[in-house]
Amino acid sequence: MPRLPLGDWVDSGVTYLRDHCAWLFDLITTIVSGMYDGLDAVLRAPEPLLLAGIFAVLALWLRGLTAGVLTFAGFALIDSVQQWNEAMDTLSLVLVATVITIVLAVPLGIWSARNRTVGAVLRPVLDFMQTMPAFVYLIPGIFFFGVGQVPGIIATIVFAMPPGVRMTELGIRQVDGELVEAAEAFGTSPRNTLLRVQLPLALPTIMAGINQVIMLALSMVVISGMVGGGGLGSSVFTAISQVNVGLGFEGGISVVILAMYLDRVTGSLGSRVSPLGRRALAAANSLRGARVWTYRPHTAVAMVGVVVLALVAGGVNVFGSSSTGTAVAAGKNVGHGRTVNLGYIPWDEGIASTYLWKEILEERGYAPKTTQYDVGALYTGMSTGKVDFETDSWLPTTHKSYWDKYKNQLDDYGSWYGQTSLELTVPSYVKGIDSLADLKGRSKEFGGRIIGIEPGAGMMKMLNDTVLKKYGLDGEYQVTTGSTASMLAQLDRSIKAKQPVVVTLWSPHWAYSKHSLKKLKDPLGAWGKGDGVHSLARKGFASDEPQVAKWLKDFTLDEKQLTSLEAAIQDAGQNHEQDGVRTWLKTQPGLVDKLAPVAA
Repeated sequence: MPRLPLGDWVDSGVTYLRDHCAWLFDLITTIVSGMYDGLDAVLRAPEPLLLAGIFAVLALWLRGLTAGVLTFAGFALIDSVQQWNEAMDTLSLVLVATVITIVLAVPLGIWSARNRTVGAVLRPVLDFMQTMPAFVYLIPGIFFFGVGQVPGIIATIVFAMPPGVRMTELGIRQVDGELVEAAEAFGTSPRNTLLRVQLPLALPTIMAGINQVIMLALSMVVISGMVGGGGLGSSVFTAISQVNVGLGFEGGISVVILAMYLDRVTGSLGSRVSPLGRRALAAANSLRGARVWTYRPHTAVAMVGVVVLALVAGGVNVFGSSSTGTAVAAGKNVGHGRTVNLGYIPWDEGIASTYLWKEILEERGYAPKTTQYDVGALYTGMSTGKVDFETDSWLPTTHKSYWDKYKNQLDDYGSWYGQTSLELTVPSYVKGIDSLADLKGRSKEFGGRIIGIEPGAGMMKMLNDTVLKKYGLDGEYQVTTGSTASMLAQLDRSIKAKQPVVVTLWSPHWAYSKHSLKKLKDPLGAWGKGDGVHSLARKGFASDEPQVAKWLKDFTLDEKQLTSLEAAIQDAGQNHEQDGVRTWLKTQPGLVDKLAPVAA
């Protein structure tokens, strides 16, 4: 049967929309990012424990004393594991996506309930939206909206909308038809019948749908982290890519606390705003009697408490001191607080060079922001102007496919390190395998697999498309994709157990100094001649920041400097990369002035 080019049709459609509807996507980006930035600024402004107190008062009003105490304890825990800002970013993302989803879903649900034809048409569309893997929505989202919060919010809206539409339709359809007929018999207009009869009675079901929308939105936080959405998704994505169990647990428990809070609050809010819910709540309270742990303050009392805490939080924010960061030496404040967005792939040389430049730019008065991306998202982000520059492009071979695709939107500032090499590597105790050709017929020893890194890495594309085919290994070995950290973790486990393993690796890399490894020779030259590590920037960055662009063009590190910098960052530990850079710079006197000279 001939292949149906469905993917090609979709790709052509996406390209057409991007080329001809750019104004629409720019408008949506402006609106959504404006909503997100405004809400995020409000949530980040107060001191964490004061805002936790506001959340606790709301829980006290809706759920009682026990819920209020647990809410404060939960948010205090988020602050204690240093995930507060990330949690507020995630809460902002969820709330913005939820508001937009409700604005779209409730009218669609009403329309569907009142018109069976519309309901029949919407049903398969909603099935498609809800069952399509959420990751797929990110692909056109990145093309239309670039990287950042907006594609994550758009993907969240699409993924979370079906339950909002379905529950609204269900709630209205479940309203007793005799009540509707009675309203119409007394001359009530269709509009008033909807607003005064159907919607109030359907409100508990609609609120249950909104609750599901919020829960689905929270499930998207990891996905939004993959495209630079930040928040707890970024923490979880970083933990996955670096196999950091501690960071993964901290990010995960913070998501759980947010999910439980939003679930309980929205569930109780339905009881508060619904006439039926208020009656049921009053009846339950009369049966239980007065108990301390079920005490709920009057609405006016709760609102006074929220207002007082908000005023205190605002006062602390206005009068408190929040000066943090690297001190700028006199006469070297070139940046004057301007923001520079750095993106990086979680490869060791990329992490090292990125955090080195973050420290240098801070010392020169800039406000650099670093964000981890998957390699494809990083190139897309630079091409759309969301990322200013990155320092870990392997050219002309490894990242050739990305460069060919985006080179018209990027500037190459040249190689700061070279010559590199890509290789497959085995532990030195593996005997009889010294070259790629020796792997032929030996797959059983290695479990039939080669341990790879990120699937979007250029090295992985070369391995699958060229290297394995040249040596006749493509049908014998399966390449396992994952992350650089997971590959290194598997290498470490195999070496400790003295088991044969073959992994993708490159030079320079600190693993060669930590373990006794053997690079497999490449007599057919399948890996190419090697690359330089280049710095790339978005088009126009040199015009916006000519001084930074000049520094990057002149930037170089030798092998001793790079490997010692990587080692210092490894010693500092994950989440302390910049501390490792500062420690390393103390051993390199004058290097900052050499890499980023400022006229006297």
